[in-house]
Amino acid sequence: MKPASHTRKPYAGTTRSLVIALDVGTTFSGVSYAILEPGEIPKIHGVTRFPGQEHVAGNSKIPSIMYYDDQGLMKAAGAEAESASVVAQAEDEGWTKAELFKLRLRPKSMKLKMNGMRLAPLPVGKTAVDVFGDFLSYLFRCTRSFIIDTHANGPALWRAVEHDIQFVLSHPNGWEGAQQSKMRRAAVYGGLIPDTDEGKARIRFVTEGEASLHACVLNGLAADVLQNPSGHGFIVADAGGGTLDISSYAIRGTAPLVIEEIAPPDCVFAGSVFVSRRARAFFEEKLKNSKYGTSDALDHITKRFDETTKRLFRDSKELQFVPFGSPLDKDLSVGIRGGQLKLTGTEVAALFEPSIEAAVSSIKAQIDASGGAVKSVWLVGGFAASPWLFSQLQERLARYHVTVSRPDTQTSKAVADGAIGFYCDHHVSARISKFMYGVEYLREFDPNDEEHVARKHRLFEMPSGPKLLPDAFDCILARGVRVKESNVFSRKYCTEVTNLSTLSVFEVEIWCYRGGDTVPKWIHRSSEAFSTLCYVRADLSPLAGSAQAKQGRGGKTYWTIVFSIEIHFGLTEFKARIKWVDNVRGFCV
Repeated sequence: MKPASHTRKPYAGTTRSLVIALDVGTTFSGVSYAILEPGEIPKIHGVTRFPGQEHVAGNSKIPSIMYYDDQGLMKAAGAEAESASVVAQAEDEGWTKAELFKLRLRPKSMKLKMNGMRLAPLPVGKTAVDVFGDFLSYLFRCTRSFIIDTHANGPALWRAVEHDIQFVLSHPNGWEGAQQSKMRRAAVYGGLIPDTDEGKARIRFVTEGEASLHACVLNGLAADVLQNPSGHGFIVADAGGGTLDISSYAIRGTAPLVIEEIAPPDCVFAGSVFVSRRARAFFEEKLKNSKYGTSDALDHITKRFDETTKRLFRDSKELQFVPFGSPLDKDLSVGIRGGQLKLTGTEVAALFEPSIEAAVSSIKAQIDASGGAVKSVWLVGGFAASPWLFSQLQERLARYHVTVSRPDTQTSKAVADGAIGFYCDHHVSARISKFMYGVEYLREFDPNDEEHVARKHRLFEMPSGPKLLPDAFDCILARGVRVKESNVFSRKYCTEVTNLSTLSVFEVEIWCYRGGDTVPKWIHRSSEAFSTLCYVRADLSPLAGSAQAKQGRGGKTYWTIVFSIEIHFGLTEFKARIKWVDNVRGFCV
């Protein structure tokens, strides 16, 4: 099979351009980019050198951490922030450490189970969007330096492209429009783009699941499926620091490569950071009567567990050791000897178990949703390197007749590389709707319907006479629907206004319903199953000139306004607009 770069088309633009993919992970982050030359096939590069990593050749990831002083100024980030000198200075000067900040952007509907531990407070005067923006800014500056230093005529190259750089930001499958808006605001705050419509249009989004799919195609993991594509479904499981992103696909064509989503994607908080959090809580209980039970000692032991035991663990029947101190460190009552904490394999396996259970449950749900089409699972992401996670998924998914494999190349940079692949190749042509989307409408009152009678206190009368109830839900797009990128979902509505000046601020609320596949009759505003996806605003005042005045009850004048709501769902970013007709001319906003 040819690698994806052989099937990639030459860049069709007329001027040289640059696309940068920024993968801000919960625990680690990376950057990939492609210089787009007219008529040439784009080549993906990774930023493989960051400040503080000069001694590590080709390391393409840095920790997602920063330090701030008491004025809210960012003082250190990434690999530099882990150096002994910075850690010492941070302690001396009382700097605030910002970590796991990506989790603060999560949708309210996604609950975090932190084992009683909380996210550290944000730096003084900073919001979660500000902190995310500071880190984007740091990654962008590192990318600029890397490109200028490593490419021929680097400074001239950068000057030629810097005012029109295209960005691809990846995010978990569970992130939605509100999170994309926050990430776009963060990109403005971090100085990546100007705060203009043109600037904001230079940001594109891709889910981590779909970016990982493109990475699998890039590194040849998809070769077997491509050689025998008929009806073969597969799952891409991106196991990262914070989330496990599960996406299901099937190949619909090979020349060119066309891939479609075959089940609503899933996202669960089951990443490697939660194994570490459980370990910290476990060590706190185990060492509570030991001199090693102090907060600083527990932090250090947990860090060493992260760096050694967690990464290497592969057998629940073998004793495990966390090397954390000197040969003189000893407390036999809690299993510490020669600077090592002894654990049973069963104890370590228990720390992984909730994450493994969540992964198996999510993958099983995807297999069911695909109608049994899924035959293989590709495991990518930083957590995929865990031998225990990999072997347990292989063992527990065998009963569903699926094979589990992982690429032997560096899976941790899959998302950044795959995001560039997404921009250049765009293999996915159809996606499955995750939730139900619709709008509120006014339902005509039926005195014989008990539900209507119970809502009678909210009844109001339209100028033309009918008695209507608010909060009725009209579904525009159902859950689990296959949507091509070109599909537009449209519904026509009408409203009555008694004052034409209100048309200048016409607004429609688009609702998202997460409560299953059955269309609800009513919007329950206090229910967690309902949330506002976005507001679509339009100035309909051009209609004032052509609207026909009518006489309603009591001689009141009113005007009927007809409009349509259009939802463009098939892209990685949700778009909605209002469409109306003014005499013969059509308008969209």
